[in-house]
Amino acid sequence: MGLKDRLDADRRAKRTSELGSVAHWRERLLTEINLDDLAALDMHQRRTRLEKVVGHLISREGPVLSDRERGSLVRRVVDEALGLGVLEPLLEDESVTEIMVNGYDTVYVERGGKVERLEVAFASEDQLMQTIDRIVSQVNRRIDESSPMVDARLPTGERVNVIIPPLSLSGPIITIRRFPKPFTLEQLVALGSLDNGTAVLLASLVRSRFNVIVSGGTGTGKTTFLNALSGFAPNDERIITIEDSAELQLQQEHVIRLESRPPNMEGVGQVTIRDLVRNSLRMRPERIIVGEVRGAETLDMLQAMNTGHDGSLATVHANSADDAVYRLLTLASMSEVKIPFEALRDQINAAVDVIVHLTRYPDGSRKISEIGVVSSARDEEFRLETLLKFEARPMDVERRVDGEFRCFPLPHHIAARLYAAGESVPAAFGVEHGHGPSAFGKAL
Repeated sequence: MGLKDRLDADRRAKRTSELGSVAHWRERLLTEINLDDLAALDMHQRRTRLEKVVGHLISREGPVLSDRERGSLVRRVVDEALGLGVLEPLLEDESVTEIMVNGYDTVYVERGGKVERLEVAFASEDQLMQTIDRIVSQVNRRIDESSPMVDARLPTGERVNVIIPPLSLSGPIITIRRFPKPFTLEQLVALGSLDNGTAVLLASLVRSRFNVIVSGGTGTGKTTFLNALSGFAPNDERIITIEDSAELQLQQEHVIRLESRPPNMEGVGQVTIRDLVRNSLRMRPERIIVGEVRGAETLDMLQAMNTGHDGSLATVHANSADDAVYRLLTLASMSEVKIPFEALRDQINAAVDVIVHLTRYPDGSRKISEIGVVSSARDEEFRLETLLKFEARPMDVERRVDGEFRCFPLPHHIAARLYAAGESVPAAFGVEHGHGPSAFGKAL
């Protein structure tokens, strides 16, 4: 056995011993407390009571520990008893955006757009399954061999996906997507996700009631960016948001939030995004914001955009702005309503105005890589004109991605709508094939 293997074995043995001690004190805790009395307390009071009991047990029966080691052990035991065990500190760490548990002994997290493995683990697969049961029971769901996949949401808003054997060959798997922190467009400019001129243009497009699609791959920040864009919708408009898991945090007063519902334990009662989009049209919306279109609801969303709900926003998974158009076409064709290809193409040509594409780069940064406007009309092939392209330079020695946001002239029909709405065009973009005032634009 090599030196590295021996060190790894020693580290695993030490970790197993530490986790075993946590399990021991958890068992001792259960013998000391009255569960009926505990049930009458709220969560904060329960945690305080259990911390006192565990501290007393360790002082009376445990080894000699420093104040820091003792506090850490008490917290871990209480986390096991009340919370999600080793996941609790990760859920409190604001720098963690995603938690991935690949079996009981492997935990990865995403920080700053980069994935890293942690030296934490569950004591056993049984303990991991207890944590999973605790998660799914909060949303009145169950997970077993007959129902081995579950989507759920923690009370604090995090989105959770669980899959267990026999579907998973790596043991029980948990993926937790953290509740996105709301950013304003100004903050995204400061982070380098876009430049100031582009932010001014996007704000003007939203205020002028252009229909905007935000596209990108997984983890590129589509929901965060959608939330930032929505901040420019006027405060007096009636806005309806539709999501699988409620993540958007709009600041306007007149906002109706709708969330889909999975089937219950009997397999009934499901309410899909499509059901909510259809119902929202009967609720007198002025704008509809869909967290993500991924199926037949795309057709209903396009029809809503074409029937007086200008200024609507949505996100879609795609690899480029051009690909987003064809992805919408594919998703819309998944409806049970059989509509000819040409008719679906005309729906998209008429409904979608702007596509903002986001990319996550190797250094973990997220930027607008492309903005395109749909310039084709009915009975025409798709035609997307580029307004902005991020041209990345080779990575520096610190492997940071830097580059330049290259702006292109604004099509005349887009500029005309902005001028008619009382908005102006940032000087960086200019206007092609037409005349009109060209100024930096309104302040954000």
